[in-house]
Amino acid sequence: MLDHLIRNATVVDGTGAPSYAADIGIRDGRIAVIAEPGTVTEEATTDEDATGLILTPGFVDPHTHYDAQLFWDPYATPSMNHGVTTVAGGNCGFTLAPLNPDHPDDADYTRRMLSRVEGMSLVALEEGAPWNWSTFGEYLDALEGRIAVNAGFMVGHCALRRHVMGADAVGGQPTEEQLDAMLRLFHDAMEAGAWGLSTTQSSTHSDGDGQPVASRHAKPAELLALSKAIGEHEGTQIEAIVAGCLDQFADEEIDLFVEMSAAAGRPLNWNVLTIDASVPERVPRQLEASERARKSGGRIVALTMPILTPMNMSLGTFCALNLIPGWGDILGLPVPERIVKLSDPDVRAEMLRRADSKEAGVFRRLANFGRYVIGDTYSEANAGLSGRVVKDIAAERGQDSFQTLVEICSNDELRTVLWPMPTDNDPDSWALRQQTWQHEDVMLGGSDAGAHLDRMCGAPYTTRFIGDCLRGRKLVGLEAAVKMLTDDPAQLFGLRERGRVEEGFHADLVLFDPERIDAGPATLVHDLPGDSPRLDSRAVGIVSVRINGVETIRDDEITGAIPGKVLRSGQDTRTVSTK
Repeated sequence: MLDHLIRNATVVDGTGAPSYAADIGIRDGRIAVIAEPGTVTEEATTDEDATGLILTPGFVDPHTHYDAQLFWDPYATPSMNHGVTTVAGGNCGFTLAPLNPDHPDDADYTRRMLSRVEGMSLVALEEGAPWNWSTFGEYLDALEGRIAVNAGFMVGHCALRRHVMGADAVGGQPTEEQLDAMLRLFHDAMEAGAWGLSTTQSSTHSDGDGQPVASRHAKPAELLALSKAIGEHEGTQIEAIVAGCLDQFADEEIDLFVEMSAAAGRPLNWNVLTIDASVPERVPRQLEASERARKSGGRIVALTMPILTPMNMSLGTFCALNLIPGWGDILGLPVPERIVKLSDPDVRAEMLRRADSKEAGVFRRLANFGRYVIGDTYSEANAGLSGRVVKDIAAERGQDSFQTLVEICSNDELRTVLWPMPTDNDPDSWALRQQTWQHEDVMLGGSDAGAHLDRMCGAPYTTRFIGDCLRGRKLVGLEAAVKMLTDDPAQLFGLRERGRVEEGFHADLVLFDPERIDAGPATLVHDLPGDSPRLDSRAVGIVSVRINGVETIRDDEITGAIPGKVLRSGQDTRTVSTK
């Protein structure tokens, strides 16, 4: 007897093949039967008519930071609402485990680091997760049986270093004995199911003390030793970030990526490829790493987002503006001193010069302050300005745009919410995206879901992209779009029997209305532990989400079921060789 039967669905199976009409029977968490409509004779406990609806595999998000959130939100909202059934966590070198039981301050250090570098609420981290593990395996066990989505995790290089080296992890180099201990710890984590290594050498990643995070101090020999260890375990990967990920790689960064992937014999993915027609040299330069890797026995995959993800800014709290060269010193001052500095025309002129310089890299995109839209305001002096464009207000006042923006923010004691309008929303940039997506080493993803919670909401990229493919720009067909969100990431990670609608595969399924599928606007909600805020987005047109055969979403409402699995390397992933 079937557990559930979906009748008369239009199936887009994830392989890129043309859609077809079928009845889909589910039993024991797997797809038991795929047959022509009306031909399934086996009885089912429940059934539904999916006439006019599209059935696809569950979406796989290859870059999230749900490592902590899953403890207080087993549903990985809003990703699961938008059809995501499997998430990859433990990215960018940051994980909650392992923790050294002999270093009781490590948990606090980790929480403060995550709060600073990934924009997670410190209160939520403190109150929402138990922090009662030591080994990576114990961390995975703490999630087992209590999550709604499937989740796999890399091991963060920062945690490995901190566990072995203590405070010396920041600024120090491991002794031979310490490197051996780090490798043993890493092997233990992979034997427990870690997907591999994540690491960062990005200049934008600093810990809660404002110091470069631990992995930024690692030399190539350490990274290559860890990479070689990855190749000794089945179903493993590398995820890595360097400074050039934000703009254009330096030669030595390409060399490092190529050597790491070749040493491991495993794919390496990085985040995120920014596509902008005004910088035409960026994409060829970034993909040079992939081309060189293939010649050297490795594989390097660039993640890129298929939508524009709005990110709000503020002069009052840490955000991307702090990462503009020279800006962090000013925006890190106490608010009264910050306002005084920002009110100085010479200071503003120097800030603008630095923001528009070559050293600012991708952050140059933030320097056109006339294109900012005023969000929430908090003073009578700013009444009526919400929703208005700064350049229009500046023209009325006879000022330059940055002066106007600073005055508005100062009226609110720098609490004003700012929304920069994207600079890459032009037809040429979208045409370049369409072309770039066809590259064999480019994959959709990079949502950062679970991080930067009150600044951005990348989780809805799945529904927004499919809606755009069906009713918007139509840059790719539906079958290709679904493959990009399902089978492509499943194949990169070597997920066993996931990513396709196929008999015998796990029943991770999304049923949606093609006339409506989309994502609602990002809105600020206060639903984190400690009443902390985050941006949320409702899904539109998602009729049902099933994970391992169990329905977790019905009409964008959570059912309360928690059928998700902790996906462990080897057991749930196969080796994806670069040879």
